[in-house]
Amino acid sequence: MIKNRRRHVLRGALVATAVTVAAATAAGTAFAAGAPADAGRERAEAVAAHQAAKAPKAGAFGTQDEVVNTPTFIMNAVNKKNGNLHLYFPNFTGGFEKGADTGADFSDFATWIDVDNDKDGFAEGSFALYKDGTLDFSTVIGEEYVEKNVGKGWNIYNTVISPGSIGGAKEADLIAVDKAGVLWSYLSYPDGRLTPRAKVGAGWQAYNQIAGQGDLSGDGKADIVAKDTSGALWLYKGTGDYKAPFAARTKVGAGWNVYDRLLSVGDLDSDGKSDLIARKTNGELFRYSGTGNAAAPYKAPVKIGFGYQIFNLF
Repeated sequence: MIKNRRRHVLRGALVATAVTVAAATAAGTAFAAGAPADAGRERAEAVAAHQAAKAPKAGAFGTQDEVVNTPTFIMNAVNKKNGNLHLYFPNFTGGFEKGADTGADFSDFATWIDVDNDKDGFAEGSFALYKDGTLDFSTVIGEEYVEKNVGKGWNIYNTVISPGSIGGAKEADLIAVDKAGVLWSYLSYPDGRLTPRAKVGAGWQAYNQIAGQGDLSGDGKADIVAKDTSGALWLYKGTGDYKAPFAARTKVGAGWNVYDRLLSVGDLDSDGKSDLIARKTNGELFRYSGTGNAAAPYKAPVKIGFGYQIFNLF
């Protein structure tokens, strides 16, 4: 019953946000034509159109009265040939619906980072990182969809993700690994502003992929996993202290080099635990459902799709 309630509430919340976005973009309050943020606006409109079509009957939204430590986000897939953005909406049973081609040109984007800033289980805002190092933040304020610049120079980092809140507040924070292998943390405000960065530690060049969204170990804190060049996967449990946000690593297992992409959109199977998405080089997509147990954080992989080798996934 709890699992079904969570699935129902998240779907309702996503629809409610989408309807607001649709109203804002239809009113022309978002951007001037031809602005660099047009692709982000087109993504928002595609999300709104999809979720409005999935809207439940009146009175079916329910209430969300508990803190959600692991949200559920959309998977973004950019076609490597033409740059078109495809959106894969969670089906709330462990996989994704059929991909939707938005027509938005995302060829200038390095990544797109959704954030849940009030811990209700769905995205209130997004960080857009461009290949030229520009970082923008977008959100819906009232009936206005807005995007603003956060900063420049973010191309000094090889990896930028948000695992959720690492400092104890509700807002989802950022972590970034620079080209020298140093890991940095940025605390976030609801409007997308960031605090000055804090050094977490060096040596992260040992990893070629880092992923995480929400609580994997069952303690309510945001965790991450990191794959090293030998194919070993390591768990870094969250501490809640942004200056030292992760505990000493523990080994999850070996053999992860069969995957060329690891990412997390949070809770994909509606059980409240963070899950991992893994893609093989042949394009097969697998879900590793979280267990909530740090000693054995994932269940056996389940194949949830194929043909994803044509996309950059984030």
